[in-house]
Amino acid sequence: MAQQTPGATAGTAVHAAPAVVTQVAAATDASRAATITHRAPTDENAPKTDFYFAGSIKFDDKPLEGVVVKISGNGFESETKTDANGRWKLYVPEKAKYTLTVDESTLPKGVIVAGESASQEVEFGLTSTKIVNLFLGKGERVTESIWAQLLSRGVQGLNFGLLLGLASMGAALIYGTTKLANFAHAEMVTWGGLVAFMATGMWGLPLWLGLVLAVGGGGLLGLGMDAGLWRPLRHKGLGTVQVMIVSIGLSLALRYFFQFLVGGGTMQLPGASPEPLHFGPISLSYIDLISMGVSLVAILAVAYFLTRTRIGKATRAISDNPQLAAASGIDVDGVIRIVWVLAGVLAATSGILWAYYRPGVKWDMGVQMLLLIFSAMTLGGLGTAFGALVGSIIVGVAIEVSTLWIPSDLKYASALIVLIIILLVRPQGLLGRRERLG
Repeated sequence: MAQQTPGATAGTAVHAAPAVVTQVAAATDASRAATITHRAPTDENAPKTDFYFAGSIKFDDKPLEGVVVKISGNGFESETKTDANGRWKLYVPEKAKYTLTVDESTLPKGVIVAGESASQEVEFGLTSTKIVNLFLGKGERVTESIWAQLLSRGVQGLNFGLLLGLASMGAALIYGTTKLANFAHAEMVTWGGLVAFMATGMWGLPLWLGLVLAVGGGGLLGLGMDAGLWRPLRHKGLGTVQVMIVSIGLSLALRYFFQFLVGGGTMQLPGASPEPLHFGPISLSYIDLISMGVSLVAILAVAYFLTRTRIGKATRAISDNPQLAAASGIDVDGVIRIVWVLAGVLAATSGILWAYYRPGVKWDMGVQMLLLIFSAMTLGGLGTAFGALVGSIIVGVAIEVSTLWIPSDLKYASALIVLIIILLVRPQGLLGRRERLG
């Protein structure tokens, strides 16, 4: 019977034949284990720690070279390839449960990982190392069409693009009203996930209350940042570059304060990593569906605020011409204060959804989104909230779809390539207005 194998390339199923099964070489004694793991290749980009998984892969007593082995979990991912002796080793940051996956597309034709071991949970025992046993067998891999895989990745990219859009719209509103490229926006995203974790994991509050506190905490952070720092600096007339440097310093200060507050590990929110639901070739968990629903509701609420309310129209007027808006009687400082609160709420909501998407809450998780936020803003047109949303969706889909052709480690680079191409054609961004220079 066909069995779905999580570790295979997206959309791959296996038909395992029970005939040939060989054991992946695990050391038979302590000294041999030390020799195997010491010589094994590792992920050059991963930091060398005291904790690692290792083993060797053979079929019919012959080592297999170039087989891709991946490890993931607790917000950490790494991969490596077996060497000429079939050996591999992967470092991890801490003792915890991880998912070990063998990429079956890199196995010889007609060879699969037998049973359900292509993707399995692994954890350490009493020691800081673990030799993992796997089994190979003869079988047949049946791959779904490229269109089915494209559809699946596109939906995942849409999910990521929507949650990225929440953070990007807030950052775009700030830039439009103050001309501040806020590098500390990454920490506003992190703050949402951290408050949600502290409320549920440390204080024992119900999940719904923890999420409400996290969103409210994001608004308070935005209000405090404007009242305590940005409003005084605006009144002193600091230039754009000076204020941007201040935002970089604030970003570093908040980031390491968060590390002091919760430590350097990765924590999980309640209900993280649920079983996926299958809709044809598309696999989504109920959290993914909720995430997209929440993102759409928040985006529609922001659209209504900007187009139908007096404060929203004042926000757009300040973004177009702050001096003319002030001369027409608009309270510029009051509107900017509301924009900061709204940006904090959107960033915190995005941080919660990002914590479930990764999954995991970590002190620097917002930094992973910062470059993508700026890319989405630039792609859509600087200072336009709707442009930032369009740019975010393009970036999210491009990131996920690109993994069909490039390694997953390079998927974020694909978003920057899309950004460069579009800006070469339309320098002001998709929804930006062309302005005369000089």
